Amino acid sequence: MNDLYKLNSDVSCCWSCKGPVIKHALFCPTCDVIQPPSDIDHFVRLGICRCYVLDLSELDRQYFHFQRLLHPDKFVCHTSKEQILSQAQVTVLNEAYETLKNPLKRAYYLLRLSGCVDIDLITKTTNSDLLMEIMEIHELLNDADTVDEIKVIEDQINAKMILCETSLEKAFVKENLDIAVELTTRLKYFKKLFEESSSRKIYITGINI
Repeated sequence: MNDLYKLNSDVSCCWSCKGPVIKHALFCPTCDVIQPPSDIDHFVRLGICRCYVLDLSELDRQYFHFQRLLHPDKFVCHTSKEQILSQAQVTVLNEAYETLKNPLKRAYYLLRLSGCVDIDLITKTTNSDLLMEIMEIHELLNDADTVDEIKVIEDQINAKMILCETSLEKAFVKENLDIAVELTTRLKYFKKLFEESSSRKIYITGINI
């Protein structure tokens, strides 16, 4: 009975021919018509394993493979319904890709999949050591007078982000969400600093023109 229930839950009806369609299928196996996007996580949608450290070249390959299948340009001669579904499929595909390609967004997403709901709230830090570290780097950026000085600081920030990303993989593998939240918080603050450094370089370059 349980197996039968699972089988039925994994199969739906094609909106066009009413034939059976396996859940998450992009096209109906009977009439080959595009289907509505399924409620699946980003990793399943792109056909890659659920983990923090990803092979970005594989992510790109999978993304462009599905883009070729689903792009609205392929459906210009199809019905308006199929064109709408194509656009819907590409929209959720793009969202999945943009989320997983970004290390910080990927960490946020994995935390949500693990049951952490209010990510913005839990990644606000009161850690005095982290806040002091951020303030010190921020002051170094403000005191930097040349692009070369900023590049040195950027290298330091980038090294800290890489360390966060490496440690995040271990935390997610061990399902240590407390550590994952802490590391995601650190990554968030260092990413903001890196963005500040880019703005600072533009500012200094403008002054020296």
